[in-house]
Amino acid sequence: MKLLVAVAPERFRDEELSEPMKVFSSSGIKTVIASTRTGECLGMLGDRVSATVTFDEVSADDYDGIVIIGGIGSQDFLWSSEALIARVQECAERKKITAAICLSPVVLAFSGILKGKRATVYPSPASTREMKKAGAVLTDDPVVVDENIITANGPGAAKAFGEAIVRVLKE
Repeated sequence: MKLLVAVAPERFRDEELSEPMKVFSSSGIKTVIASTRTGECLGMLGDRVSATVTFDEVSADDYDGIVIIGGIGSQDFLWSSEALIARVQECAERKKITAAICLSPVVLAFSGILKGKRATVYPSPASTREMKKAGAVLTDDPVVVDENIITANGPGAAKAFGEAIVRVLKE
């Protein structure tokens, strides 16, 4: 099993990446880090990770799903990434895992896959507005699973988010 893990090149939320990655690793799931550019990506708390591919360079066919990490950088870099939105749409069409945490569920909203789906998001005026505009049924739950769509509301839910992804992946 292999997941594409999407991070912003700057200001991703460190534990929203590190906690699920620990869960994936201990479950034997391979991961590939992708971003809007290759090279070093910097977390809000100082973590550094290397993106080996860009969203333009990958195909959903090569992965069992996509996991989009949150943080302030998500709004700045990921919400507007047409290539990332296209990968999300491909994963959703193929009934693969489509997961996002913190501010990143908005990418799923912009992808048009949340209409009538239960979801959660880190509550900011912009994120809440975009999720509602996309027709998501917002909840306050830390982690929400609606078929193959998995969302989480922030750093405190990071480990449970990773566990939910693994659980759905193995079903």
